[in-house]
Amino acid sequence: MKRIELYIKKISLVALLISAASCADFLDESDSSNFTLDNYFTKPEHAKSVVNSVYESLQPVMSSGFGGGPWMMVEFATGLADTELGQAQYSLFVKDLVNNSDNEYGQTIWTSYYKGIANANIAIAKIPEIKMDETAKLKLIGEAKFMRAYYYFNLVRIFGNIPLTLEPIDLTSEDLFAAPANPEEVYNQIVLDLKDAEVSGLPMRDPSGRASLGAAKSLLSSVYLTMAGYPLQKGAEYYTLAAAKSKEVIDSEAFSLFTSYGDLHNPAMKNLGENIFMAQFAAYISPSSWQVSIIPYNRGISNYSAETGGIFANQDFVESYEPGDKRTSEKEFYYTSYSLRADRSKTLELGDYYIYKHFDEVAQTNTTSSGMNWPILRFAEVLLIYAEASNEANGPNSEAYNAINKVRNRAELAPLNGLSKDELREAIWREKFYELSYENKTWFDMVRIRKGFNVKTLEFEEYVGHQFVYGPTLKERELLFPIPTAEIRNNKNLIQNSGY
Repeated sequence: MKRIELYIKKISLVALLISAASCADFLDESDSSNFTLDNYFTKPEHAKSVVNSVYESLQPVMSSGFGGGPWMMVEFATGLADTELGQAQYSLFVKDLVNNSDNEYGQTIWTSYYKGIANANIAIAKIPEIKMDETAKLKLIGEAKFMRAYYYFNLVRIFGNIPLTLEPIDLTSEDLFAAPANPEEVYNQIVLDLKDAEVSGLPMRDPSGRASLGAAKSLLSSVYLTMAGYPLQKGAEYYTLAAAKSKEVIDSEAFSLFTSYGDLHNPAMKNLGENIFMAQFAAYISPSSWQVSIIPYNRGISNYSAETGGIFANQDFVESYEPGDKRTSEKEFYYTSYSLRADRSKTLELGDYYIYKHFDEVAQTNTTSSGMNWPILRFAEVLLIYAEASNEANGPNSEAYNAINKVRNRAELAPLNGLSKDELREAIWREKFYELSYENKTWFDMVRIRKGFNVKTLEFEEYVGHQFVYGPTLKERELLFPIPTAEIRNNKNLIQNSGY
């Protein structure tokens, strides 16, 4: 019990223990004086520092090494990812559909996101008390609400019946061991937070990497699309809402597709172009660590001392792309060969499709410190959300075709036209799987549409009963991940998800 109390106390006060997180150019140093929740929130700098701490919870999920990485959990759950890292047992448990509640990936996601929520709750409760410029105050509260919505959106989709806490918690709080909320209640709160963020005075885009109006609208369109499908199945009304909200982003003309796929993994282009919202990293200050996971296991192609082979693309999936799709050309989305560290004039054939869209060339071949950001929302996804939602709400129409064809045009594919509603629906699903591959999107779509993609037949099959190309078959329990063992032990109000 003592360990639990210390952990909770740490969570409730973490906003006041600011470290160098998110993006170095917008983080302030923490106040070095002694402080508590009661006496800390007195200056505008305190408001900014607590909101900065909310962003920090994006980073632990992206950590990677010889144990794999928490971000890989929803990738291996698709059946479309592979690994060479035999000691990454948590990856293998998910990949082979024998996962359990002791998986540390799930624990990291749960802990990190609830820490972010705890900090957001403190920010939302305490910033109004600070004497400061009202415009700046509203923007910071809007950022905190956006981040709280983002964390809850992931948690409710991953774990299902989760606690919904909206106020700061300490050891005397009634919600210290909160019972799980109805998922629809969580979704409704997510919508409320994002609507509040929309009217908080945020700019349409923010090149510093902070939450923006464009990010709030984009995330809300994704939330509406999810609410239209499973598990809530709200249908036509919410497809219409998703279409309208994504159209607002498109019509703003603040975002556009990169002309080159290379810009997706160019650190100089982070927070620009089609990047709407990203997890922030900075070389030498707060570098990203997934570079070691997207290179082959100990093949001598990288300057990083650790080459883990933690995750790479399933060959059958890559080969299921349409013939001529530029995304499958060498060193666009994937790579199959690379120069050797010992002699860059020599090239090694790797034998598999490794993930190039997250590959930092300078870090891999020189600095071993990557400032590349992780994409959370980009314009290509918004276009595909609009295409799907518009088709569902109104049937095939010119604007839906225009949206999906922008994505296909960049891939040098022929435009779609003349399809039935059902045919266009599946074409959009395929396009989302191909365009957003290995960006922590595909599994969420699979659960939302209750379909798995057969990479051999190119057809969509019922989720429950869908067989991965390498053997395992999805069961109903894989519609959610297990609530971590430690959380079940600490909070007796939580109920483990069925099948775990």
